[in-house]
Amino acid sequence: MIQHVWKLIGVTLLVSFLTGCLYPDSERSQNQIPYIDQLESVQKAVDQFQTDQGGLLPIKTKEGDTPIYQKYLVDFGKLVPKYLPEPPGNSFENGGVYQYVLVKVEEDPTVKVFDLRIAEQINEISLRIKANGYPPYKETLANNVYSLDFSKIGYTEPPSVKSPYTGIELPFVINGQGELFVDYRTDLYQALKNQSPTVKPGEDIRPILLEDSVFVPAYSMPYTIDADSKEPIFMTE
Repeated sequence: MIQHVWKLIGVTLLVSFLTGCLYPDSERSQNQIPYIDQLESVQKAVDQFQTDQGGLLPIKTKEGDTPIYQKYLVDFGKLVPKYLPEPPGNSFENGGVYQYVLVKVEEDPTVKVFDLRIAEQINEISLRIKANGYPPYKETLANNVYSLDFSKIGYTEPPSVKSPYTGIELPFVINGQGELFVDYRTDLYQALKNQSPTVKPGEDIRPILLEDSVFVPAYSMPYTIDADSKEPIFMTE
């Protein structure tokens, strides 16, 4: 038991150290707010780059199985200094907490962001799970989707992330392969209720979160709607 506690303490210290190294300036207010003018300036730079390069986009090469909302990262090395004087102050590349990405790359490349502090939380949970030796699964939420008993890996309260869409605290879920995700069902429920979009069972409904927001649902699983209740559910095989 004592050895287990010391493992968790060590993990917590390691995460704190890594966080400080990665985001030394993350407390600056300009690094924590995705200002619209900053996104607009990056969008203009991306559009001009694409025009000049015959349709190519300024993105970093990622593995083919990279989740869609983390796949097309803006490569500021291709935009600075010709198209932008420097990366936005709130971007990871300039000491900020936001990663700039592109969505709709085939039909209408659009600049969005996601908060890298979510990745910090996922890394911390993953390290605690590793120290524990195995994921402490709690309840089955869907096929290959589970909640976690966070008390077994040293948490007094289940960790969560503040939704960029509703401000609600969103929980984490895990699959059978030990991959952690943010659960956006609450956000999707609100979007379905407020927007009344035309969606069908079997269709990934995450894009409705993009309509009125600068954020992508990063670290998410695919969701669809239940054929009967029309409420959001995990889209699993």
